[in-house]
Amino acid sequence: MRLKDCYNFQDFRKLAKRRLPSPIFNYIDGGADDEVTLAANSQAFNRCDLLPSVLAGVKEIDMSVTVMGQKLDMPVYCSPTALQRLFHHRGERAVAAATEKYGTMFGVSSLGTVSLEELRQKHKNPQIYQFYFHSDRGLNEAMMQRAKEAKVDVMMLTVDSITGGNRERDLRTGFSIPFRLNLAGLTQFMLKPMWGINYVTHEKFRLPQLEDHVDMGGGASSIGGYFTEMLDPTLNWDDVAKMVKDWDGQFCLKGVMTVEDARRAADIGCTGIVLSNHGGRQLDGSRTPFDQLAEIVDAVGDRLDVLMDSGVQRGTHVLKALSLGAKAVGVGRQYLFPLAAAGQPGVERALGLMRAEIERDMRLMGVSRVDELNRDNVRFKEV
Repeated sequence: MRLKDCYNFQDFRKLAKRRLPSPIFNYIDGGADDEVTLAANSQAFNRCDLLPSVLAGVKEIDMSVTVMGQKLDMPVYCSPTALQRLFHHRGERAVAAATEKYGTMFGVSSLGTVSLEELRQKHKNPQIYQFYFHSDRGLNEAMMQRAKEAKVDVMMLTVDSITGGNRERDLRTGFSIPFRLNLAGLTQFMLKPMWGINYVTHEKFRLPQLEDHVDMGGGASSIGGYFTEMLDPTLNWDDVAKMVKDWDGQFCLKGVMTVEDARRAADIGCTGIVLSNHGGRQLDGSRTPFDQLAEIVDAVGDRLDVLMDSGVQRGTHVLKALSLGAKAVGVGRQYLFPLAAAGQPGVERALGLMRAEIERDMRLMGVSRVDELNRDNVRFKEV
């Protein structure tokens, strides 16, 4: 199987599985506990049907959107994800370049493996900084100031990860950063020697957003230790309100799932929220973002931009979300598997296929522009 044989999410997943050592593949692929929410995220879209309009005279397609002041050429962006250097030696560099080619937004994580500054200097497309709130308030202030000086477009605070989810696939392999693999995990690395060769012959693994503050050599500096010992579980609305004020720009909360929380986000001045359950990687059994979308759009859609992620695999998924009022849709595994499979060409192919799907599906729906999509276009199946 080669990149040219990949036409959809499952194809990219299969190719990534062939190329990655099992512990790393399962880190991307897995979810929390019994992975009920992981499966439900994509299945939720199947309960919604599209209603196309015919004879609409569709000629040109305009799928551009404006999200939190950022003009995107397509209504899909690459959500910030951690540790991309593990999946391919180009990591965030590949994703930034691919998203720039397609005129859309990408995110850089606090646990990113390329610096904010490098990516901001090299690429002109909109950039998100995904922020984790630390117990050390001085560290938070320093990291926010660094992002501000780098001229990041959108600050995105993740609020569903004050502690790490129970990802049992990682426990079984011993996956962690730094690597502390058990025998079964080490064996899987030996079965994929090309990954190891690429890993050791390219730039050393780094976490540049944190390396001035965290020694990643061991102990509590492992990724698990980072979530359990450095992040602040007492994070509250007053803390976030201060961050919004200090940032004084486009500010988004990622991980909002209730109407009450969405309203509070609007009250403190957030310009966007992302409905998300972290791709099923945090609280298993939580409701899917797609199922919550209409309710939250109705409550706050006139006060801030409502986005969603988790489970998006098809252009039709995107159109269903847009029809319910989402301004744009984020993807994670949708570009991580292509990244792992083939680097920048993989991400470009995935984005190109997604764009082609959205364009074709808009034509079949009888709409020329994203803002023509609305709830008249969808019906939900009776349970």
